[in-house]
Amino acid sequence: MRFLSLIFTNLRRHRLRALIGVAGIGFGVAAMLAILAIVTGAIGMFERILSTDSHYLVFEKNVSDLFFSSVTTEQVRTIRALPQVEAAHPLLFGIVSAPGNPVVTCFGIEADDPRLVRGEWRAGSRDTFGKTTGEVYLGARSAEFLKAKFGETVAIGRGTFKVGGIFKNENGFEDGGVFLPLPDAQAFFHREGAASVVAVKLRDQAQGAAFKAAVEAANPGVIALENREFSQSYNSFKILNFTAWAVGICAFFLGGLGVANTMLLSVFGRIREIAVLRVCGFSERQVAALIFGEAGAIALGGLVLGFSIGLLMLAVVAHMPQFNGYVQARVEPLVVVGIVVTALITAIAGAIYPARFASRIQPAEALRYE
Repeated sequence: MRFLSLIFTNLRRHRLRALIGVAGIGFGVAAMLAILAIVTGAIGMFERILSTDSHYLVFEKNVSDLFFSSVTTEQVRTIRALPQVEAAHPLLFGIVSAPGNPVVTCFGIEADDPRLVRGEWRAGSRDTFGKTTGEVYLGARSAEFLKAKFGETVAIGRGTFKVGGIFKNENGFEDGGVFLPLPDAQAFFHREGAASVVAVKLRDQAQGAAFKAAVEAANPGVIALENREFSQSYNSFKILNFTAWAVGICAFFLGGLGVANTMLLSVFGRIREIAVLRVCGFSERQVAALIFGEAGAIALGGLVLGFSIGLLMLAVVAHMPQFNGYVQARVEPLVVVGIVVTALITAIAGAIYPARFASRIQPAEALRYE
């Protein structure tokens, strides 16, 4: 107990230095939490778009991104004809612009798509979807930032469309997107007869292997992956995750330098004090443990500060109108554990040299130190 009290006494005596170390770790934690939560949330939203009421995804083989994938109408027809298939829903992705909004996600879907079924309709009806050309259907959030109402016209890209309906979606990408009947989307993006991906629901999930083999045998240019398999292998998801962790660790590296600087200055400012502890019976290990204990306390303080700032940032960003509802942060338990472990390792690594230096202080020489 006395040992712990000595740790906190030292931190209170050098509170400014300690606060600098806490701030360094705290900002690293906040940056890592915010970046990873936003990236994880974005990946989760995109995964939910693809896995809506489906078990497998079929898309063009060897494409760098699904936006460049092409599954032809004939291939969709072949997939639907397979005995294992209960339903197959083609989906065409595209990016469109609107006045004041340079990036809006566009979805080309068919009238029986599950997104229309599960949506909470605010205006219009899904029964009219695709019945009239020149109509666009909006997610509730996109209707807000486009300032469009049911029955009005709205400029999308180089075209002007009548708003045929507005419906609320839980998924941020979908709620902030615009929906066109698949043939209209194909004409709009000059991709006649093509879809980006086909979401397939099987009659029996146990038939997955047989379905995959049949699809790839009949259509050599496409590949079928189970939803979970796709999420684990999709290159864009890997790149996003790697980038998020890399940026977060760089932020922690700066925090670690702050801890190292704090602890080193603390040791240099307490050489005579450490010498007195050695004279009073403190071993080299106990002196090193004292320094590591102070670094650990700084890390814990930084974690509390960082999580507080990070969660506040996420709450603010999620409600900023500039993001059009596209940000739905998701804090995974694994991310929290990773951040805690990284913070502690960073603090300990930053304290290694100061602890080594302090443990080697010779009492006789240090007591004469000015």
